[in-house]
Amino acid sequence: MDVFVTRHARQRMSKRDVSDATLQQVIEVGDIRYKNSTQLWVFKHIEGREDNLICAAIVLEGVVVIKTVMINWELEEDV
Repeated sequence: MDVFVTRHARQRMSKRDVSDATLQQVIEVGDIRYKNSTQLWVFKHIEGREDNLICAAIVLEGVVVIKTVMINWELEEDV
């Protein structure tokens, strides 16, 4: 699938010092938590960062749309 990173996600990445390579690592090997059939979070602890977990909020719309990128994300068990 093609991946599209929104302007908002790019801005958050820049502000939070998350590189394209880090985002790619999160997406490729991170854990996945589905909200529903089209919305999900992909998250990963990145070695050497003190602001973990890194999380990408994603929408599947025929392509992978990364809506935002978060740091210090906390997994909620009831999601």
